[in-house]
Amino acid sequence: MASGGGAVREVGSRAELDAAVGGARAAAVHFWAAWCEASKQMDEVFAHLAVDFPHALFLRVEAEEQPEISEAYGVTAVPYFVLCKEGKPVDTLEGANPASLANKVAKLAGPANVAQPAAPASLGVAAGPAVLEKVQEMARQNGSSAAESTLKKRLEQLVNSHPVILFMKGNPEEPRCGFSRRVVDILKQEGVEFGSFDILTDNEVREGLKKFSNWPTFPQLYCKGELLGGCDIVIAMHESGELKDVLKEHNIPLTQQGSKIEEPVMSESANEQSPEAIGLTEAQKARLESLTNSNPVMIFIKGSPEEPKCGFSGKVVHILKQEKIPFSSFDILSDDEVRQGLKVLSDWPSYPQVYIKGELVGGSDIVMEMHKSGELKKVLTEKGIIRKESLEDRLEALISSSPVMLFMKGNPDNPRCGFSSKVVNALKGAGISFGSFDILSDEEVRQGLKTYSNWPTFPQLYYKSELMGGCDIVLELEKSGELKSTLSE
Repeated sequence: MASGGGAVREVGSRAELDAAVGGARAAAVHFWAAWCEASKQMDEVFAHLAVDFPHALFLRVEAEEQPEISEAYGVTAVPYFVLCKEGKPVDTLEGANPASLANKVAKLAGPANVAQPAAPASLGVAAGPAVLEKVQEMARQNGSSAAESTLKKRLEQLVNSHPVILFMKGNPEEPRCGFSRRVVDILKQEGVEFGSFDILTDNEVREGLKKFSNWPTFPQLYCKGELLGGCDIVIAMHESGELKDVLKEHNIPLTQQGSKIEEPVMSESANEQSPEAIGLTEAQKARLESLTNSNPVMIFIKGSPEEPKCGFSGKVVHILKQEKIPFSSFDILSDDEVRQGLKVLSDWPSYPQVYIKGELVGGSDIVMEMHKSGELKKVLTEKGIIRKESLEDRLEALISSSPVMLFMKGNPDNPRCGFSSKVVNALKGAGISFGSFDILSDEEVRQGLKTYSNWPTFPQLYYKSELMGGCDIVLELEKSGELKSTLSE
């Protein structure tokens, strides 16, 4: 690009940089590598400054591709700005701070050459309208993102503020809808202490919680931070006795005012009695055992894996999918005989229930603990349900996880090296959908892939599990116009 007149010129060598800086009245030399969204935004601000200060010279250097220049100017992080006058550096700025950059450029280059220079409080020194507009746009974007993050943290704090909390219309003393009143009555009958939040008093919480919980209506009842469900689910759990069981399982204290009769505790000898003596016929017992053995991994949940009807069921489904464990499921809401009978057969009072080869593993808390410790995968491997994964197996699974798969430094939104950024931009520019893996997050994959592919550097691009190559090959295909057709054969 041509220098001056509102443009930014790319610099390709140390000699070219020295010649340009030596003849410039003022120059903001931008050492840039696209490794985060902030760097990209600052690059746009840098371009806008070139418009607002047309008499200054603006140069951009790819830090990773020009290590000699980066070393000469002491660049350790990007973006990094060097301001020069009469061929000598007079000031520097490290990091993404558009207001500071505008101030420094304006101080060195003089007021922006516009009819009505802008002097916002955030800039301090007069800057032109182009950079002002960009800074304001960034502020709006950052403000929106910050607001969403703040709301999410607030909702997380609210749902975890009490062991049991009800989001309702009104309050327990004065419910403002029949459904909320019904849930309050049930919780009082169960003898459980609970917190509440009136969603009519805060529309931000009211609308935010719908998205947060993926549950469109109120009331919403949470136990230990997990959604149990709405009015219909709570009524069904109360009538079946399951609500009390869930509360006990999660160590929620109950007072004596609860109206439900406690089930008698059976001794070990009682458990050895015939199925008829404990409430199951031989036919019922055979059916339940057949169901628990119908798949190596079997889960009994509320709803389906696609539409779980309670938070605990949803959590178990998510874990199994995350671990890529094949499983089958049974919706206990669809069959009350199974729902009640399985409690007797398993001697486990609540749902979900997870079985491996017909043996009960436990409920959501146990599965979550096993998942966090790595024991779940270990047990499944020992049982022969999943085979022990070798590094080659893992690499093959990663490579085939998407038709077009990019192994890169960082991710498509935040590339951590210039070469990765160029490949991402080429793929996006060609309108190609692709999966990605951050090799900086896993040293085993990073080193293993070099041997597996016989390709020593990153990024690496695969198409239908075949290595296409690295940055140079992708850019050549882009330049020839063959990138999209090659990755669509």
